[in-house]
Amino acid sequence: MTLESLIARIGDLDAEAMAAARARQETLTKPPGSLGRLEALSVWVAGITGQLRPCLRHKAIITMAGDHGVVAEGVSAYPQEVTAQMVYNFLRGGAAINVLARHVGARVVVVDMGVAAELEPHPELVNKKVAPGTGNIARGPAMSREQAERALLAGAAVVEAELEKGLDILGVGEMGIGNTTPAAAVAVAITGRPAGEIVGRGTGVDDATLARKVAAVQRAVAVNRPDPRDGLDVLAKVGGFEIGGMAGAMLAAAAHRVPVVVDGFISTAAALIAVTVAPKARSFLVAAHRSREKGHRIMLDWLGAEPVLDLDMRLGEGTGSALAIGVIEAACKVLDEMATFAEAGVSEKVEPVGKTPSCHEETQMKPRRESTNTVRG
Repeated sequence: MTLESLIARIGDLDAEAMAAARARQETLTKPPGSLGRLEALSVWVAGITGQLRPCLRHKAIITMAGDHGVVAEGVSAYPQEVTAQMVYNFLRGGAAINVLARHVGARVVVVDMGVAAELEPHPELVNKKVAPGTGNIARGPAMSREQAERALLAGAAVVEAELEKGLDILGVGEMGIGNTTPAAAVAVAITGRPAGEIVGRGTGVDDATLARKVAAVQRAVAVNRPDPRDGLDVLAKVGGFEIGGMAGAMLAAAAHRVPVVVDGFISTAAALIAVTVAPKARSFLVAAHRSREKGHRIMLDWLGAEPVLDLDMRLGEGTGSALAIGVIEAACKVLDEMATFAEAGVSEKVEPVGKTPSCHEETQMKPRRESTNTVRG
């Protein structure tokens, strides 16, 4: 698989399936539009999968870990060894992402994209390490362009492997001490907004550390001069291995017509990379939530993304993705399981469409397919 072939496989949303899903929503036993965003989310999933009544049986959250040389600039409240320690916590099932993933019935896939330590082998740890941490972006590039492409393809390969286990919806998350700094640098490079509007407190840093973060991002952009039109260049110069891995996972999911739920600030930086590399990928992404991080709203606006939730969260790991997956699954269940006016014998204002098979029945409306029409959910 090459990056070019991966991008070429990303199609458009299925306008026919979306129209059929909207028509069914109009016949369900409720006033039209009364379930608000839930209705739109179900139509979006129909457009991705090509199924009138999509079922989200197989749910996965990929949590990618990597370290960053920029921690040498004093930009984090925690030491770098916490990255590896948290990876072990994920593998033991003791982190917030494990709790929330269990709550929504999703499996957690833990990936070492570039942790600055040799992690002990574990049957549930996916080793895709590109290098043991990035360079210090305040002094030079994070990685080479070749490493950036490797990170994207490694993330895509993780999704390819998960598809073999069954994958109906994907959440992406991360772990990496100091990674709000490269994420902010990616956002500054692509959106063109100043560092002071993007950089936030991350893990809760004090004013002095926040000032160092802003200065580090400003230096990173000035020293490396990333090209905002070239997502690979931005990733190589100011990104991170886990950011690249998440972007690659998004591209692969889009290529296989799997909905992607983007977590918070750092995951959204990966979405900026993915959409810059492959603009068609934008239609396959939904923002899980609006983070407390200062610049997240700016990044979401650039993507044209309306978050599913707004809970004042800023943890990462894929925690927001897990919660949003629960909401999206509920939206699809309403579309599938709710009775129509005709089925329930309830009077309605408009003529109902005929009964269609449930997603729990063997016969689907049709297999996944690509359409020539781009329609946003």
